[in-house]
Amino acid sequence: MGARCSKLSLCWWPSNLKSNLNDSSDLENGEEALPGFSEYRLDQLRAATAGFSTDNIVSEHGEKAPNVVYRGTLDEDRLIAVKRFNRSAWPDPRQFLDGNPRLSSFGLMKNSRDGKSYSTNLAFTPPEYLRTGRVIPESVVYSFGTLLLDLLSGKHIPPSHALDLIRGKNFLMLMDSCLEGQFSNDDGTELVRLASRCLQYEPRERPNVKSLVTALTPLQKETEVPSHVLMGIPHGMASSKQTMVLTPLGEACSRMDLTAIHEILEKIGYKDDEGIANELSFQMWTDQIQETLNSKKRGDTAFRAKDFGTAIECYTHFIDGGTMISPTVFARRCLCYLMNNMAQEALGDAMQAQVISPEWPTAFYLQAAALFSLGMDNDAQETLKDGTNLEAKKHRN
Repeated sequence: MGARCSKLSLCWWPSNLKSNLNDSSDLENGEEALPGFSEYRLDQLRAATAGFSTDNIVSEHGEKAPNVVYRGTLDEDRLIAVKRFNRSAWPDPRQFLDGNPRLSSFGLMKNSRDGKSYSTNLAFTPPEYLRTGRVIPESVVYSFGTLLLDLLSGKHIPPSHALDLIRGKNFLMLMDSCLEGQFSNDDGTELVRLASRCLQYEPRERPNVKSLVTALTPLQKETEVPSHVLMGIPHGMASSKQTMVLTPLGEACSRMDLTAIHEILEKIGYKDDEGIANELSFQMWTDQIQETLNSKKRGDTAFRAKDFGTAIECYTHFIDGGTMISPTVFARRCLCYLMNNMAQEALGDAMQAQVISPEWPTAFYLQAAALFSLGMDNDAQETLKDGTNLEAKKHRN
């Protein structure tokens, strides 16, 4: 059992287990193969959780649906989490089978216990539907007006309030500032006029669909716009990997040159720990604190001598002491883990170093090295890029 790791969160899993993602690095036609999914029978899950025993409950009741999460063990001691939903958490299948039109309401209509479906979002409901409970063709036009209004304003404005603004000619209060310069004032005025006609209280005063299409067709200026243009992304971003200039540590991590990484970390020492809050009160300077500091010194000696197993043990004793924090210690133990083919533990230490010092490029470079070891090359490249950007920012300052 495993989990993909993002640069915004710290993901842990047992060190004796391999992630399925690590086994899926085979490339086909230049694309990464996706991991396969397995299906399990209810009796298998019941056996894995000891009959859904209360002793195996991890959490209960989500915000949106009643559920219970159980800890379980499959064959070969694989740990799993099983989420069991209550019957009431599942949507009524008639919600999709009936196919009742609900164009006059935002979102899905919910089925009640009596078999009828209701909308509780009345602010955007056509007035005639509130009076009669029936949907007519003009109701669809009203709903189109609410959608057009949303597109123009970038907000969810109740139609009655929007009509007041339109009558008062407060167009600027309606328009989304992000649309400024995207179309002419005449086109914007025409769209607002169309929306106001669609939102008329009396159905007979609304335009029909054919006249709407006739009015909208001249306003369509471009049939296709590439997504990178809409999002403001420069074309050819894929070539950034080749143009990225790496520091010596970043270069060593990209090549997975562990010897070079060791030399650089040894040369840097603890310079990057400056400014990390480690003030201890007088009462805390006890024999235990001194022993913790001695553990770090022994770890440094072992690290210098490339005795990485001993270094892991000593640095772990220092970290578990909990009285002082040092991103450099996590970085050094990260490399020790990499030297001992413990990539998942190395990734955890690199991310912990980032937690302590969020803008420390070394933490990102070491994360990239661990991700390369785990076969997550795309994630590693992104993390390298983040580290390089932080390095450039530091030099500019």
